[in-house]
Amino acid sequence: MTTAPTPVPAPASAAQSGGGAPGPAATTPATADATTAKATDTAAETAKTAGAPRPGKPRAVRGRAWMAALPLLLFFLVGFGLPAVAIAIGAFTTSPDAPDGGGTFTTDNLTGSLQGAYWTALWGSVKLSLLTALIAAVVGLPLAQAVATSRFRVFREAVLSASGVLANFGGVPLAFMFVATLGNAGEVTKKFGLTSHGWNLYTFTGLSVVYLYFLVPLMVITITPALEGLRTQWREAAYNNGATVVQYWRHVALPVLVPSLLGGFVLLFGASFAAYATAEAMVGSSVPLISMQIGDALSGNVLVGQGNLALALGLDMIVVACLVMAVYLPLQRRSAKWLA
Repeated sequence: MTTAPTPVPAPASAAQSGGGAPGPAATTPATADATTAKATDTAAETAKTAGAPRPGKPRAVRGRAWMAALPLLLFFLVGFGLPAVAIAIGAFTTSPDAPDGGGTFTTDNLTGSLQGAYWTALWGSVKLSLLTALIAAVVGLPLAQAVATSRFRVFREAVLSASGVLANFGGVPLAFMFVATLGNAGEVTKKFGLTSHGWNLYTFTGLSVVYLYFLVPLMVITITPALEGLRTQWREAAYNNGATVVQYWRHVALPVLVPSLLGGFVLLFGASFAAYATAEAMVGSSVPLISMQIGDALSGNVLVGQGNLALALGLDMIVVACLVMAVYLPLQRRSAKWLA
């Protein structure tokens, strides 16, 4: 009688390996935890070392950024900083041809620039700039909306290209164009008899119409990127919740666009306030403007030896421009948070 051999249990490592070859030695739980922790620490240290910037790298990057902006900073210093300092110094000193020889500290120039005809001219420039900027903003917004939502690429490119050209079209050519068309002897004036209806190009109203020729395109260029930043999901969500077009613009679009609209208005105000050549070529001194008064004081058309008074008038314009920029920059930053 033959007895069957007793089976011998195979080692756990061999059974887990799936073959007859002996597997690795069994690992205890404590050893496994230690190995895992060490591997994790090594991987974290490697990642930290690989991702960490080298010492001095951020400082080097900042240094290169400053070097790239250095030409612009130098240009700003030479083109704006030094003249502004010279204007400020001249505004508080007497003219070189004054009886005392000039160079004496005084506040008469600044005081005189805010009185009489000079104050009238400053206030006239402010009124003209406010009126034209407001009209250009109201007219330019729907046109920019049509450009931003248009499906016709040709229309979009044509309007934006024309706006880019017209926004920079000014000076004597612009004045001549309007004189030839809407002047007292202009073609349009004679054809439609505008003079008999009280039209006069060489007035405050006529000058406002001329300024709108380049301010409306400037508004289109300024506000179009903000309109394109309005997300389609906002409009769709408003319509899905039962909002009308008016409600969408009142409660969603306009609150987001208010900073950009105000920023564009401020930019238009600055462009109108600083314009000189167009008004000088078209109306001369018939419309009191601060830029015209500066030109007259420098050329001696009114009084001789008023050069430093002209510098005081220029300082008044710089102050107004700084106030405008102080309003414009925060509005642009606030608008960028929504439209980014």
